[in-house]
Amino acid sequence: MNPNDDLLRILAVFHFVIAGMATMISLFPLVHLIVGIGLVSGVFTNPRDPFPFALIGWIFVLFASCWILCGLLFAAFMAVAGRMLLKRRRYFFCLAMAGLACMFMPFGTILGAFTIMTLMKADVRAQFQPSPC
Repeated sequence: MNPNDDLLRILAVFHFVIAGMATMISLFPLVHLIVGIGLVSGVFTNPRDPFPFALIGWIFVLFASCWILCGLLFAAFMAVAGRMLLKRRRYFFCLAMAGLACMFMPFGTILGAFTIMTLMKADVRAQFQPSPC
């Protein structure tokens, strides 16, 4: 058994943990989404008010939707990267996700740095199967 096998397995588990954390954090703006929908639909406001609450509502809806979508995509890609680390496939995808994980401070930065350092080893790279495309 290669000593890097345990290291790659631990890194894969932490990719799953970061994916779970990113999922939870990306769902925080659900409150903003609900408030924005309420402002757009007129639930919270009087239709005779001169201030355009619907515009503020659309800003809330747009921001919250983008945040949730980007966060869930990042979490899904982190989980896929963890799975690919376990299977020893898609080397460049794992390397790219390790770089993106560095933006998810502070835990993603640590995970991304350790993943990049591990993937840069020649014997680890040799373990990865070549991608068909």
